[in-house]
Amino acid sequence: FSDVLALPIFKQEDSSLPQENETKHPPFQYVMCAATSPAVKLYDETLTYLNQGQSYEIRMLDNRKAGDIPEINGKLVKSIIRVVFHDRRLQYTEHQQLEGWKWNRPGDRLLDLDIPMSVGVIDIKTNPSQLNAVEFLWDPTKCTSAFIQVHCISTEFTPRKHGGEKGVPFRIQVDTFKQTENGEYTDHLHSASCQIKVFKPKGADRKQKTDREKMEKRTAHEKEKYQPSYDTTVLTECSPWPDTPTTFVNNSPTPAPAFTSAQHNTYSVPDSNSSSPNHQGDGTSQGSGDLHPSATIQETQQWLLKNRFSTYTRLFSNFSGADLLKLTREDLVQICGPADGIRLYNALKSRSIRPRLTIYVCQEPLRSIQLERQDTGNGESSNGAIYVYHAIYLEEMAASEVTRKLALAFNIPLHQINQVYRQGPTGIHILVSDQMVQNFQDESCFLFTTIKAENGEGFHIILK
Repeated sequence: FSDVLALPIFKQEDSSLPQENETKHPPFQYVMCAATSPAVKLYDETLTYLNQGQSYEIRMLDNRKAGDIPEINGKLVKSIIRVVFHDRRLQYTEHQQLEGWKWNRPGDRLLDLDIPMSVGVIDIKTNPSQLNAVEFLWDPTKCTSAFIQVHCISTEFTPRKHGGEKGVPFRIQVDTFKQTENGEYTDHLHSASCQIKVFKPKGADRKQKTDREKMEKRTAHEKEKYQPSYDTTVLTECSPWPDTPTTFVNNSPTPAPAFTSAQHNTYSVPDSNSSSPNHQGDGTSQGSGDLHPSATIQETQQWLLKNRFSTYTRLFSNFSGADLLKLTREDLVQICGPADGIRLYNALKSRSIRPRLTIYVCQEPLRSIQLERQDTGNGESSNGAIYVYHAIYLEEMAASEVTRKLALAFNIPLHQINQVYRQGPTGIHILVSDQMVQNFQDESCFLFTTIKAENGEGFHIILK
């Protein structure tokens, strides 16, 4: 036996193991202060029971080795916490499931952050159309804890036919990003998640007790097949949740909830290679986009990955964009089944969503130049110079989106913009609110100028 172990093949495999482990060292670790179930078999994913509405601590830990990701030293990172479906079947019908939940629970959110309990989190944001997600900034070098409250219970998404059905599992997922040169948090750093079930108040405690009593009745041999229960739940690494890496608090092109992969614009959300958060590739693309007939086989494979059709990349491994676009709805249903076939057909035939509002903005020139170039009313000055306007397309009528789009259009660091004002009668400055944006006329034109903030940090933008 010792001679067999001395064979070169075993030596090579053994020496490669430490190198493989080194490459998988995660930069962060997230630990939820809730006990795992003892009734989970070995090698299965842990399962944690939560009470509806109860605050649970998630500790955000810096797990970097010396020299890892030095660009975030002394800087903040952004994390998005979501509660999402674990079941792939529910992921396919997520929009309908959540619309039904919203109808039965008007005004409620699936996930909230208990702000008074949380430590070290700043710039906390939520969005009424993103009921399952919260985002915040935090400093990895400081003690940080986010206390979450999950308000949806697992049995709310179970078909009620006979009563007493098992509730569906959810996932708690944390995605963390660093800041880019333009001030947006869109560079993905790390993602991790865990499986949970949510019960009515005190129901999680009863379920944990029941599982523990069941395990105590098992023989010692049977107990060896199950994991021990741990006091805390360590979130395991996974791929980023399938959304587009642009910011998303107040900008969603459709009123779809956050479980969908629609583009958003104030949180930073990565793209994905699969509809399941645990079986995804690297989410580094800037958006799914349309598939063009001229797309090569490789580009077609990338499009399938970006649009969460990774299951079918091998099936369509020799298809170009033109080949895939020639398939009819019936063809795709027959190849992929009803659910994925219809979804793939809709993705292939999708058209870009028209913006809800378009405005044109020009940066006001210096005062001395402006006096020389009197505007003639047709976009040109009296000496022939042309004012260059940028088109700002708003998918969501929100002041935060106006701020973000102005920063993008004119290469202004977003974090340096304190407020956006509109100049009113007699030169007064009116704070641009969501309600004001909703009353903008389509294709309105604005000149804008900047003034330094009173505290000397950043500046204000004034639309004229």
